[in-house]
Amino acid sequence: MIKAENYSLKEYNTFGFPAKANLFFEYDSVDQLKTFLRSAKGPFFHIGAGSNILFYKDFEGTVLHSAIGGIDVVKENSDYVLVRAGAGILMDDFVEYSVNHGYWGAENLSHIPGQVGASAVQNVGAYGVEAKDIIETVEAVDIRTLETRVFSNAECRFAYRFSAFKDEFKDRYAITHVTFRLGKKPNPILTNNALKQLFSDAKTLSLKEIRTAIVEIRDKKLPKVTELGSAGSFFKNPIVGKDVVDTLVKKYPSMPYFSAEKGFFKLSAGWLLETAGWRGYREGNVGVYDKHALILVHYGNGSGVEILSLVEKIQTSVMDKFGIGLEPEVIFV
Repeated sequence: MIKAENYSLKEYNTFGFPAKANLFFEYDSVDQLKTFLRSAKGPFFHIGAGSNILFYKDFEGTVLHSAIGGIDVVKENSDYVLVRAGAGILMDDFVEYSVNHGYWGAENLSHIPGQVGASAVQNVGAYGVEAKDIIETVEAVDIRTLETRVFSNAECRFAYRFSAFKDEFKDRYAITHVTFRLGKKPNPILTNNALKQLFSDAKTLSLKEIRTAIVEIRDKKLPKVTELGSAGSFFKNPIVGKDVVDTLVKKYPSMPYFSAEKGFFKLSAGWLLETAGWRGYREGNVGVYDKHALILVHYGNGSGVEILSLVEKIQTSVMDKFGIGLEPEVIFV
């Protein structure tokens, strides 16, 4: 347990920007959290591994950080297993556990930074799989009443990079555990083009083969945050109507787009940025990664304000060129 005033958050955001919290509280059990909240004063902000956060100023309140661990099988049969994980577990550690135990469903989320609790808030996704596809329930403590509530998958209202914890439940609940439903029978998800091409000739695939491939792919195109500060994919892929796609394809025939829900289409934010000429751009202490245009990076000695300025320029550029508004995936604090 850690409880400290005027606490540095530099090690709690993968951009590595300097920021402080009036009060910082790290807990490793539900009881610790409830005991603290009985006498604590807000505002509160809950963080995980800080891999999806942009601190651009100090936080005038209390930052909560979960260190709740533990991974346990709570139910299983011949087809599936329910695995309950503490919110403070690193998501990639949970994926590794699942792969090592022969449980299918989480392997495509390999190497995604962040903690288990944050995966439910953000509905993280990669390579054709989202957290919502495997989440059974989410347990959380009501910060105001201290009551524990269990949310079903439907109650979480998952959508693309969205959940109810970013909307009506924002700043109200602290997630403590997430239970995942994983399969016991082989079920490789190879809808992603990179995986489809890589394994096009494979007759059988193991969990470890899929995980190893995804780790290698991500390592080639994403910077290590220990060497170069970043927050992963900075912008969401825009969701647009068919009329927008038709208009853009006439001008950019090679533009990639993908079917989304309810007749809408998903554009590639990375392609938009690449085509707009942003890959490799640098401005002072920050810039756009030279291997992936969707990654904004911090070279050191910078501040979140510099990223905010860069974001505004990028959004204006993409709007002017394509008529598309880019929405940040990263949370500004």
